[in-house]
Amino acid sequence: MVIKPRRWTPPPFADAGPTGPFRVRKRLPTGGHGPEDVRFAPDGAVVTGLEDGSIVRVDSSTGDRTVLGTTGGRPLGVWPAGDAVIVCDHDRGLLEITNGEVTVLADGFTFASNVVRGRDGTIWFTTSTSRWTVQEHLGDIIEHSCTGRLMRRDPDGTITTLIPDLKFGNGIVLAPDESYLLIAETSGYRIRRYRLTGPSAGRSEMFAENLAGFPDNMSLGSDGLLWVAIAAPRNHLVDRLLPLPGFLRVLVWSLPDSVRPKAVPIAWVMAFSLDGRLVHDLRSTDGSYGFVTSVAERDGVLIAGSLTESDLAVVALE
Repeated sequence: MVIKPRRWTPPPFADAGPTGPFRVRKRLPTGGHGPEDVRFAPDGAVVTGLEDGSIVRVDSSTGDRTVLGTTGGRPLGVWPAGDAVIVCDHDRGLLEITNGEVTVLADGFTFASNVVRGRDGTIWFTTSTSRWTVQEHLGDIIEHSCTGRLMRRDPDGTITTLIPDLKFGNGIVLAPDESYLLIAETSGYRIRRYRLTGPSAGRSEMFAENLAGFPDNMSLGSDGLLWVAIAAPRNHLVDRLLPLPGFLRVLVWSLPDSVRPKAVPIAWVMAFSLDGRLVHDLRSTDGSYGFVTSVAERDGVLIAGSLTESDLAVVALE
């Protein structure tokens, strides 16, 4: 696809460095490939979606696996909801799987990314881009299309777009009191807070910005922290090109894939308090795990998922 570059001046690069290592304590085989998102179910098991369309439940203690259903597409974000799992499927839209049966909750859009559900049944979800596929996500990073969306599905099935121009919308978290959402904007290097209640309802402000890497899926831990997967460090060449005339990025995109900018191999997660204070920044470049796209914490157990790995990683939290 031909890119349509949009100019943007990124904030100056800043990196305080890690607070500790990303150390894999053990691996949990998924029985497939590409566990892009990972969430804890109420019973302590973890749920993830795989490249072949399977939604899998994995016991984090024993490693026992159960296939809950198959979407028929490429599942990304997952949200365990009682006996059901709500799924953002890249190919098919917003789905619900109950006892192996798939119900389409919303479709007609591309690249559904991540999802949460409120206590009254309201569902909020993100889309990353309206122009690119997950296999060609780098095209959107270089193009900077800003065509990601924050969307809401009301219990009666009504679909509303709340934000139409996210910078590659990705992870989403609902505040414990359901007064706001936190949304990762991967190509904006930031996390946005969107107000749901009070005098500022419908407005947003930045929760964390000028991150040193690309934020991906997020989750709220039992420790009260916002856990954020960082898929890769920022690319200095892309940062330099973004404010310049777009034809330069067109030239870069026309180069062979082997010489285009690409993600630097790293395993990386961060955690913030809900007032925006950085608490953890765990990184490793030892090759033990890579391209972390999701992370979840429960009772001191930290589990990461990846678009490019076959296993989930249980990470030492020191």
